[in-house]
Amino acid sequence: MIIPIPSPAISIVGRHNSGKTTSIEQLIAELVARDYDVGSIKHHSHVGFDIDYPGKDSYRHRAAGASQTVIAAPGQIACIKSIDGEIECREILHTMPGHDLVIVEGYRKSGLPTIEIMRSGNDADSRVADLFAEGAEKGWALGTDFTQMTRGIVAAEEADPSDFTPTPRKSEIPESVQQKFTVHSPDPVDISNKLPTAETVAIITDIKEAFTAAKTYGIGAFALDDIKGLADFVEARFVRPRVSVVIQAGGESRRMGQSKSTIPFAGRPLITRLIERLAPVADELLITTNEAQRLAFLADEYPELDIKLVPDVCDCRGALPGLYTALKQASNPYVAVIACDMVFASPALVVAEATTMYETDADVVIPVNKHGFEPFHATYRKDACVSAIKKKLDAGEKRAQAFFGEVKVVEFPQAKVLEVEPMGGCFINANTPEELKAIEESFLAD
Repeated sequence: MIIPIPSPAISIVGRHNSGKTTSIEQLIAELVARDYDVGSIKHHSHVGFDIDYPGKDSYRHRAAGASQTVIAAPGQIACIKSIDGEIECREILHTMPGHDLVIVEGYRKSGLPTIEIMRSGNDADSRVADLFAEGAEKGWALGTDFTQMTRGIVAAEEADPSDFTPTPRKSEIPESVQQKFTVHSPDPVDISNKLPTAETVAIITDIKEAFTAAKTYGIGAFALDDIKGLADFVEARFVRPRVSVVIQAGGESRRMGQSKSTIPFAGRPLITRLIERLAPVADELLITTNEAQRLAFLADEYPELDIKLVPDVCDCRGALPGLYTALKQASNPYVAVIACDMVFASPALVVAEATTMYETDADVVIPVNKHGFEPFHATYRKDACVSAIKKKLDAGEKRAQAFFGEVKVVEFPQAKVLEVEPMGGCFINANTPEELKAIEESFLAD
């Protein structure tokens, strides 16, 4: 089962000859050395570029009228497709799932977080740095179209009184700055379309004034040769957080009469079904169990998965102690916790929860329906939740949601669950032999 895990992305932008490609090359190499899977997109602004050449068989295919040609060889594949107009950057990203990060060169207007390069040896960069510094000193909003203002587009007499955006008027812009950015500049289009925007999260520069301005705006600033510092920044803020998937198999199973993990389902131990469903979305796969010997066969059956069997870390049993064990034993920042009897546990829902956590900065992303919360098909941020759970355990709490008031919880409603899993059923679980038999019969009948 292949689940498309969305790739986070950042864009590195700058003016012509600012050194974008060199910085990207060095950043990719540093992140790959840190064991991240990095993809890249290069925006080519010129119409008619080609990566295929006359005389090649693939070129002949396209020349004959093929709208799409795939070239495949051991270890490599390339696709050349004819399109109308220009495809949006985010559309391209949708075709590149599974990367820890995609680094985009260009696409300034994509809406992605951007890192701006300003190099003193480049005249256009120097002029942008001057205006960037002036804007920071005057308190102009990051993203203000300074160049248009020097052309009088927002003159005082044309200003809309209802517009409360702190935008500088032409009369407020020093003449020295206006002279650098008027239409008489050698490259007015290059400058006016390539200034820092509201999406700018950092700059790379060797210009002192630009460093100072970046601090004023509260964004990152890195020297041209500080690739490790830049990689630290990107890693902390934009690289896809790794996900540990923990299958909870440590319950007492009193109503089932035996361990749920090894009970047969469709001719195989139930735990193997959960492993095979969830492994494709797990950067780390753990099973909480106090019967490690009973599950030792999993190492031989799935040697490529490096499954970790971990015991309870609490003396007492209960939902909250079990959750504490799952988070405490996991190695990654995001932890998806799934009960071992959820026969139709959804890897797609795990991906959706992790994506929501990344986008909302939540500590818990939990499905909720008419029955309430589903804490054992939810995703947790380890660093925030472990301490909050420990506090409640020390107070004698055992309910899974007892700590929710201490952390940021984002609910994942039933409507969203059905968008991810249109057939539903991912929370169906079996507590008795009769329930399991009914689920199995339904499963085999489909």
